[in-house]
Amino acid sequence: MKLTPGLSSLCLVVLALLPALAPAAPAIPAVPANPAVPANPAGFVIRRGTNLSHWLSQDFGWQPRSQWITEADFRFIAQAGFDHVRLPIDEKELWHEDGTQNAEAFALMRQAIGWARAQHLRVIVDLHTVRTHHFNAANEGGHNTLFTDPKAQAAFLGLWRQLSAQLRDQPVSAVAYEIMNEPVADDHQDWNRLVAAAHAAIRALEPDRVLIIGSNRWQIPSTLPFLQVPAGDRNIILSTHTYSPFLFTHYTAAWVPTKAYTGPVQYPGPVVTPEQFAVLQAMNKQGEFTDLIATARDDWGPARLAQEFEPAIRRARELGLQLYCGEFGCLPTVPRADRLAYYRDIVGVMEASGMAWANWEYKGDFGVYEWHGPKQTTWQPDQPLLDALLAGARK
Repeated sequence: MKLTPGLSSLCLVVLALLPALAPAAPAIPAVPANPAVPANPAGFVIRRGTNLSHWLSQDFGWQPRSQWITEADFRFIAQAGFDHVRLPIDEKELWHEDGTQNAEAFALMRQAIGWARAQHLRVIVDLHTVRTHHFNAANEGGHNTLFTDPKAQAAFLGLWRQLSAQLRDQPVSAVAYEIMNEPVADDHQDWNRLVAAAHAAIRALEPDRVLIIGSNRWQIPSTLPFLQVPAGDRNIILSTHTYSPFLFTHYTAAWVPTKAYTGPVQYPGPVVTPEQFAVLQAMNKQGEFTDLIATARDDWGPARLAQEFEPAIRRARELGLQLYCGEFGCLPTVPRADRLAYYRDIVGVMEASGMAWANWEYKGDFGVYEWHGPKQTTWQPDQPLLDALLAGARK
């Protein structure tokens, strides 16, 4: 986005004992909070983070798992100026097809949390994909059944009960749960019903854990007003994602319908000229990427980015909850100066509104290391990109 057969009795015993055997991690000092941002009673405070992708989620085998993310990475992340990590996990990586737990993956998840806490980093455990739901199913020939199959929904809730059993010993000020990444339901109410069920299931086990909840249709800002947020729960952070303008941020990405367009793109300003937009329209004969290019002629810059976030910001303020942009990013396929300008602008807009954020991603083609493909990467930090992301942390 290695598994082995079912767990042995010994593995089950080890898993059961892990919380008791793990050494106590140091308490996490307070992250300086923005006074304009609503606080949650749990004290889970975040401002700037990064996604640990392609490790326990969408593992493409670019490197052995033991090498892709190590304890040294957590030291680097903290020293760079981030205060948290978003840790995507997939059902297929943590559970075998027969439903039993992958002991190695569960142990690595707990080890990652320990590494993070040792560096005073908070962690968001994000259930990224499950076997019955993938955010990009339509483009990958898959089919989501989570919102139509009661058995799939029951299994989904069961995953969270198991995760809670493994992680409930973690301080609520240090670890939060994201119910699911980028839901794609035909009807907003289908997602709202599952949110209510998941919220009830987790709250029955952990009344005070912070829950990160995003809206239907890839968590885009415009759909957050349709999310029904459980009432009276202050330990909720609302989540949104954006990759707008998509034609720019995903320029020539192999997994999107616009991949064939190789004409020029730019930021700021309109992503393409009127002439190039005509080329795009000619390529879009079946209308398969109409929505993806709809804003390509807009005048992109800080004001237009702020407009993109406005529905989510407004809804979060109405509810008195913190807003978090858990994913944003731009591929290095665009002009270098334009890419850095995009990161400076979008981070500036988010931080001006009090929004916390986590860039997509730490390692990978969107990442904060120089990227020359999975086999050619030098693994040198992209310092100008880090500077664009973390200028606010260094003031």
